[in-house]
Amino acid sequence: MARYTGPKIRIIRRLGLLPGLTRKNIKNRLTTPGQHGKPIFTKTKRSSLSDDYRERLFEKQKLRFNYGITEKQLVSYYHQAKKEIGSTGNLLLELLEARLDCVIYRFGFAPTIPSARQIVNHGHIFVNGKLVNIPSFICQKGDVITVKEKLPSKTLIGNNFVVQQQKRTLIQRRMKRVNLTQSRFHSLLPAHLQVDSEGLIGKFLFPVKRKDVLVRINELKVVEYYSR
Repeated sequence: MARYTGPKIRIIRRLGLLPGLTRKNIKNRLTTPGQHGKPIFTKTKRSSLSDDYRERLFEKQKLRFNYGITEKQLVSYYHQAKKEIGSTGNLLLELLEARLDCVIYRFGFAPTIPSARQIVNHGHIFVNGKLVNIPSFICQKGDVITVKEKLPSKTLIGNNFVVQQQKRTLIQRRMKRVNLTQSRFHSLLPAHLQVDSEGLIGKFLFPVKRKDVLVRINELKVVEYYSR
């Protein structure tokens, strides 16, 4: 199955907020797509096996669309996570969050994961001093991510980062006002990443922790989907 390139609002109306896919809002659209759309925020009681399958399918689709990967890639990541020791669901999320396009997005170098994928494909990113133009590249502990030493690259990513930094500063001020110490705002830098704002240099410190994953997902349902 090919990577999705269609309307993004339609997807988040169906599956819910996906920070990596788009920053658009559903505004006044309070029903799912289609002529006979149902209210988005209405909870329906599960009454059959088909409803349970539907829930597992939707959780799997959230991962696909949020991280912009194909079904074949997701299956490959699942089998890779299953071979490792530990929770398969958490290991699957760690693999997805360690993808280079996702790391670029979480740094604030790009507004969304599709935008980060384009930045990587166009050769703007170096990992440990070597050019990497493969978005699915898996970052390892201690990897240093830098921007190409060219004016177009610096300007493009620098502008994205400035906008992101302004959002982070505003959110942190609001958090101080209400004495909020922990948050899942997608604009904030997660604990497993480190960024030098002046040199646009990022570092992958360690695999992501479950609490720092932005997309609201029940990873156990995804494991159940592929274990059937």
